[in-house]
Amino acid sequence: MDVHLRPGRRYHRTALFLLTCSPTMKRLPLFLLLSAGPVCAESFESASGAVTSLKTSVGIWSAAADQATIQANRGHSGKRSLRINGKGDGTVVLELKSPVAEGAGLSFFAERWTKREPFEFTIEAKVGNAWKEIHRAAADEIKVGGFLANLKLKLPAGTESLRFHCKSDADGGVLLDDVMLSEPGPMVATLVETTQPVCPAMIRAEFNPVLGFRIDVKGSEGSAKLEGLEISLDGTTTPADIEQLKVFSGSPEPDDDGTQLIAETTRTDGKISLTCNHELQPGENWFWISPTLKATASMDGRIDASLLRIKVGGKELAPKVASPEGSQRIGVAIRLPGDDGSKAYRIPGLVRTKKGSLLAVYDIRYKSAVDLPADIDVGVSRSTDGGRSWEPMKIALDMGKDPAFGFDGVGDPCTLVDEVTGRIWIAGSWSHGKFGWHGSGPGLSENETSQFMMTYSDDDGLTWSKPRNLTRELKDPAWRLFFQGPGAGITLKDGTLVMPAQFRSANGGETQGKPFSTLIWSKDRGETWTVGTGVKISTTESQLIQLADGSIMINCRDDRGGSRTIAVTKDLGKTWTLHPTDRKALREPVCMASLFRWVHPKHGDLIFFSNPDATDGRHQMTVKLSRDQAMTWPEKEHRLYDSRGCFGYSCLTIADDNHLGLIYEGSGSMLFLRLPLSEWFK
Repeated sequence: MDVHLRPGRRYHRTALFLLTCSPTMKRLPLFLLLSAGPVCAESFESASGAVTSLKTSVGIWSAAADQATIQANRGHSGKRSLRINGKGDGTVVLELKSPVAEGAGLSFFAERWTKREPFEFTIEAKVGNAWKEIHRAAADEIKVGGFLANLKLKLPAGTESLRFHCKSDADGGVLLDDVMLSEPGPMVATLVETTQPVCPAMIRAEFNPVLGFRIDVKGSEGSAKLEGLEISLDGTTTPADIEQLKVFSGSPEPDDDGTQLIAETTRTDGKISLTCNHELQPGENWFWISPTLKATASMDGRIDASLLRIKVGGKELAPKVASPEGSQRIGVAIRLPGDDGSKAYRIPGLVRTKKGSLLAVYDIRYKSAVDLPADIDVGVSRSTDGGRSWEPMKIALDMGKDPAFGFDGVGDPCTLVDEVTGRIWIAGSWSHGKFGWHGSGPGLSENETSQFMMTYSDDDGLTWSKPRNLTRELKDPAWRLFFQGPGAGITLKDGTLVMPAQFRSANGGETQGKPFSTLIWSKDRGETWTVGTGVKISTTESQLIQLADGSIMINCRDDRGGSRTIAVTKDLGKTWTLHPTDRKALREPVCMASLFRWVHPKHGDLIFFSNPDATDGRHQMTVKLSRDQAMTWPEKEHRLYDSRGCFGYSCLTIADDNHLGLIYEGSGSMLFLRLPLSEWFK
């Protein structure tokens, strides 16, 4: 249950290019190159938290305490915006870098936070020592949702500062995004810049932003159009794996929110010329080159793209470097929003069966991406070729569909392969009503608390048993909640089955209902199970490995944020000892992660770890390798596999003798990569 989901920020491999000319153009004078700077624009993607003083590309924003904040997960072009809080009369001042010239303009997108009255929004400009109102929003000018209001204002010559007022109730306010200062004069494209996010191209996905580019337009008078561009796929292993090549207009973020198709072709060889007729805006204009892959595309190949030149207003502009260093992996989208009628898929687990098949488990979140209680079942996808292709989804856990009981949702799966018998287990949390993270309470019955359910398969994941309820066997009646992993469990050397688990403690006392990571184990092939003790307060989702000395290491999400809790046990969770790397070695933004040990016949004893390698949001999805029993995680052993913001959960296993298998969350999708060990062992 992902009760602390926070949006991620994106990271780009970016190359900044000076404006250059094609061989058919005369070189512009140096003074023109230096004076052709871009329009200033700000989308607040690099900011977070309360705003008292914030330096941005358009100037310095300042506000009194509690007057303004950066609103996460809500933006026009990106995922963030500036919120002027509704606490009476909210005021934010923008001090410009320098007084503006005659004819300069201000534009931005805005939306109201709520429909409740009163609501007033005004803007004042400061020229010299005097403030003058330059805009008062009409009653219906700024609406709730969608950033539908695009305000465009002419600024008085000499404007030094702008003051934004919002008068609303305590829960109201206004959101501002893509604030732009435009210079007077005709619109002219002045700069082209490419960016290459670490973003695998996914089979089945419609949007694969393998290369982005930005066109800066100076001036605000007249018009400028992108009329054409020339692309190359040099560096792509097999261009024939690409079914179609598309170009989208969009935002600085490499996602498909608000994108518009502007050009497409089926040609994939040589220099690829595309024509378009796309109206540019003053300031930054973002575009993404996106290949659509054939279902038969090889996941062992790579995709790369270069932007050779663009044509704007009859003139050609070419970047100094056509593509930043690097190329993109190829993966497959096992599940996408809309597949089998489900709005979203979340919470992955992944195992390799005794027969060598891969089984991916996940939540089928039919109506939205929200946690339990909701209409959720546990789905399974199966691959018999190392993850290159996947069979149609099966449902392993379905506890009913009665809307009177919250659709009897069951989710947050954890899966485990019994390496002795080959039986495959899946545990899930069943909410018969409102018994999710916040609604579940003390007690044992389905009318009091979330239920710990388990199913199994003895035919390599083709069919699944009737669920068994282990709540009374495992849960302390005083606990508010008890459930599994999620992710994957392990079989110890002596055959003991071990699965990660977690509980919310009893109300009151020192713990006040806070969570603890733990484990459950079985020595009789899953007939009976025993629960361990809590590792540390405020820990939740965890993963387990058995170390070379026989002890069990647990690696836990920690609600304190910043880094992982890590501990070991030598008595199946009766007691825990904090590891020397506890809260030191592995950073996190508060998110589930994956830990996996592989004793490889050629490369030795390897431990892999996957999570969002950041503390400020879920992005920078990275696999790290330790060769010394998880004591160190050297930087040279880190492999960034997706830099985009996402939901952030992941799970690792063996795909084949030479590849790690990795399933991870996009935004409501289940994505899979085969990571070759050759990335670490040359």
